[in-house]
Amino acid sequence: MPTPQVLDELLRRLRLRAGLDAEGDVQALIDWLGRQLRAEIALVDRAGGVEVSTARLAPDLLAGLQPVLTQVSSGQLAAAATQFGVFHVRCEALGRSVPRPVLVVVSPLPLTREALALASHAGAMAEVLRRARQADDLALRFQQAAARLRLAVFMALMTGELTLARRMTAGAAPPLLDAERLRIHLLRCPPSDRGRLIDAYQDASGYHGRGLMVRCPVYDDHLICLVPTEQDSDSDSADGGLSAPLRALVRDNPHYALGISAPVPLPATAQAYDQARHALAVACHTPERVADYHGRPPLAGLLPARQALAWARDFLDPIREFPRLTLDITSLCLHFPRSGVARLLGISRNTVTAHLRRVQDALGLDLQDPRSRAELALALAITGLPLPDGDTVAEPLPTPSVDSLLSTEAAISWAHAFLQPLRLGTDRTVYQTLRVWIEAGTDAQRAGRSLGISRTTVRAHLRIAEQLLKRSLLAPGPGTHELVHAFRIVDRAP
Repeated sequence: MPTPQVLDELLRRLRLRAGLDAEGDVQALIDWLGRQLRAEIALVDRAGGVEVSTARLAPDLLAGLQPVLTQVSSGQLAAAATQFGVFHVRCEALGRSVPRPVLVVVSPLPLTREALALASHAGAMAEVLRRARQADDLALRFQQAAARLRLAVFMALMTGELTLARRMTAGAAPPLLDAERLRIHLLRCPPSDRGRLIDAYQDASGYHGRGLMVRCPVYDDHLICLVPTEQDSDSDSADGGLSAPLRALVRDNPHYALGISAPVPLPATAQAYDQARHALAVACHTPERVADYHGRPPLAGLLPARQALAWARDFLDPIREFPRLTLDITSLCLHFPRSGVARLLGISRNTVTAHLRRVQDALGLDLQDPRSRAELALALAITGLPLPDGDTVAEPLPTPSVDSLLSTEAAISWAHAFLQPLRLGTDRTVYQTLRVWIEAGTDAQRAGRSLGISRTTVRAHLRIAEQLLKRSLLAPGPGTHELVHAFRIVDRAP
């Protein structure tokens, strides 16, 4: 017969089970109740199936109880007692929502009042555990949906689609979208830390105050933090409240590093992301492990606008009618590894390769060659630039060659300034390594064989170059493209 000690044990189990796996807890509770009452117990779910039960409960017994179970589950009865052969059966509804789960107790002897009370208490506890599991499931789905929405907003901003970013939030736009400018803080940290950091700074709306934190879908150790800045201030006190905590995290964790972009308008988020990647490459080689972006104007913006646009349009004309997905994949592959692009877009790596093959066949390029990738990236960058005020391209222009564009005084000055840190910061060893690395298709092993050094030494030289040039080179992207153009320009310049 149940005693106060047994009820105390029931409460103790509730305290112990809080926060643990609810499904296993319900099974353990049902088994415990069966031992206490010397009975067979089953928990029938809302659909009429057995959710958990003691081991020796006969399935045909529940089938014979189906009319009673239907009445209790549908809310016609709160509880029912009946007899099935030599067994005494008690059915009790749990919860409030109809159809209701039902606790079934099957005993060879009639249950005492105390036994019925214990069964009722245990049933209520089972319902609490089930609700806890449902709450956990709902919370997990909310977190997953919030993460997908944050990533979608970030990707819309990366394409300059500010209006689309607002529309996809369905009237619950993050405060970030009301800012004039933002910085991107790119945090490198262990992959397992990203979820913990996102949860720590997330508010009830699924955002991060005025900022936004997004798991990088390409690099598992990158956490992308979009931080708004005031139009008239670049100080940390004017940001979205994330800059100071991020800097503190890096200070306190030796495995963290942080790259910070310059302030840019929201439609220029892609530019800020590239800047943050370059800054992170520098930060990884500094004692503080924090670096702000201090870069030069991009090459595409220094070329004569009308002539450059005429070349870029002619260069890209063979793919002008290609599907948008093909063009998007091509653009992304100029900044990320193919496997990362596949993961980002939810397609296979073979599909990415097929789209790239169409583009390179149409353009007559080898997109495994960094020089071809750099030329394509330059053309895409030029077509994305606005023309100067009052300038038009209504009149057809003779199409210049890319070499003539890269022979202008502005391009030559840019290339010499880009490479100057290599000449001042080291002997010719790193400079020569970079040249051979480009010739080898950015393959460190091939470059090492050509130079008579190890692959590890080549990568060490690349890390030195990253610190001097303040550009990311070890990952595919704009840093490598700029290096290719700089070498090409200085080789042709007087």
